Amino acid sequence: MKHALLLSLPCLLLLAGCATPPASAPASAPARARSAPAPAAAAQAVAPTFLPRVMVIVDEKSLGTIATAEVEAMAIKKLTAMDVPVVDQDMVRANIARSQQMLASAGDNRGAAALGTQFGADIVIIGEAVAKPSARRIADTNLRSYQAVATLRAVRTDNSATLAAASEDVTQIGLEDVSGSAKALRSAGEKALAALLPDMLAKWTPGNAGGNAANAFPHRVEMTVGGVDQMWKLKAIRDSLRGRTQEVRNVAQRSYTAGVAEFSLESALPLEELAEALVLAPPEGLKIQVLDVGGGRIQARAVAQ
Repeated sequence: MKHALLLSLPCLLLLAGCATPPASAPASAPARARSAPAPAAAAQAVAPTFLPRVMVIVDEKSLGTIATAEVEAMAIKKLTAMDVPVVDQDMVRANIARSQQMLASAGDNRGAAALGTQFGADIVIIGEAVAKPSARRIADTNLRSYQAVATLRAVRTDNSATLAAASEDVTQIGLEDVSGSAKALRSAGEKALAALLPDMLAKWTPGNAGGNAANAFPHRVEMTVGGVDQMWKLKAIRDSLRGRTQEVRNVAQRSYTAGVAEFSLESALPLEELAEALVLAPPEGLKIQVLDVGGGRIQARAVAQ
């Protein structure tokens, strides 16, 4: 009897071991399945549904008097990396160079908003950045300290309201005035932009209609139309675009030079469908020939009927 119990004990233990694992396995599997989608849901909650078009104008001075564009270039690089559309800075500077009063008027919110509207921008980042060297060298070396201050703010163009603002100052050590001043400007600009851009995008809501309206017009389009050699053609195209209220909104004429008109707009239709609609229902007295569609841009040509 004793021997029988000893022989049966391992069998009982083996049976018990085989019976216990299945009870615990199903309990952990659903927990993993439920928790996996959480990061994706969180990412969707913070992802912006509609990004603004941004123009950057920063009055920068290196060594206190020399005009430069360190902070502007940094801002554009950061915005582009975030997939935020940016107004062409070459076009902005070319227009401002012809009228210095435009830059001066951008010192207040209304002036900045009016200037941004001319280029189809939703937000204007405006401000100043100045770097100056200290008067004295450090001890008995050729080193000198360079101090820079960057003050920026983001202004909506539809109501002139300030979305975000940041001001940062830094001190850098350098051997040479030009490089030392540029280094200080970049450092101050980096800190100011790091504070400004996230706050600006977090507070941005498209237009006065809110997010639902943005979802209805999800496609931002840059449209270039050639063959516009007479003013009546320009007016016909502009009026036609603005009359398509079910398909497009926020139509802004960005420029008109040498028979080429540039527009920016928001479309409820994908680019290909919008291009087809323009061909099938052209402006009065004109035909529209679509030359290229892609990359958020439609290139077309207007021909008189």
